[in-house]
Amino acid sequence: MDAAAQPAATTAPTTADLDLIQRIIPHRYPFLLIDKVRDIVLNEGCVGIKCITLNEPQFQGHFPGMPIFPGVMIIEAMAQTSGILVGLSMDLVDKNAKVFFMGVDGVKFRRKVVPGDVLELHVKALRGGGRVWKFEGRAMVEGELACEATFMAMFDVPKA
Repeated sequence: MDAAAQPAATTAPTTADLDLIQRIIPHRYPFLLIDKVRDIVLNEGCVGIKCITLNEPQFQGHFPGMPIFPGVMIIEAMAQTSGILVGLSMDLVDKNAKVFFMGVDGVKFRRKVVPGDVLELHVKALRGGGRVWKFEGRAMVEGELACEATFMAMFDVPKA
C-alpha cells in the first residue's frame, strides 16, 4: 500500500457503532448486515459483528422450518465490514461514498449460520490505498470458520 496515498488520522476510532456505520456506508434495513465493527486498524483490518436473529426477513424463505443465514449475505456482511475499514482509512465519513463489488474468489462455506449465532467478520486489506481495494475475509462463529473468501471492491466518492 502506498503510504503517501493514505490520509493522516489523528484520533482514529478502533470501534464503529451503528451510527458511525450508517455515516460511512449507504446500506439500511433490511440490507444493513453489520451491527458494529471492532478491532479497527486503519488500512489493515477489522472485525464486523452481526447478531443473527430469527426475526430477520430472509428466514421466511431460507428455509422455512430450518432457518439458515444465506451464504451470499455472509459475503455481503464481510464486504460491508470492509467498507467501514476503507471509509475510516480514507476519511469517507459523511462523504456519501458508494461501494461496488468487483469480484469474489475462493469462496468456501464451512458451517451453517443460524439464528442465535454471533457472526464475526474478520477482514484484512490485501491491497488498497486508492479507489480499488482487495480483501481477505473470514466469517467465524464461536471460533469456528463458517465462510472464507477474497474479494475486490471499488469505492466511488462524489466530487464536492
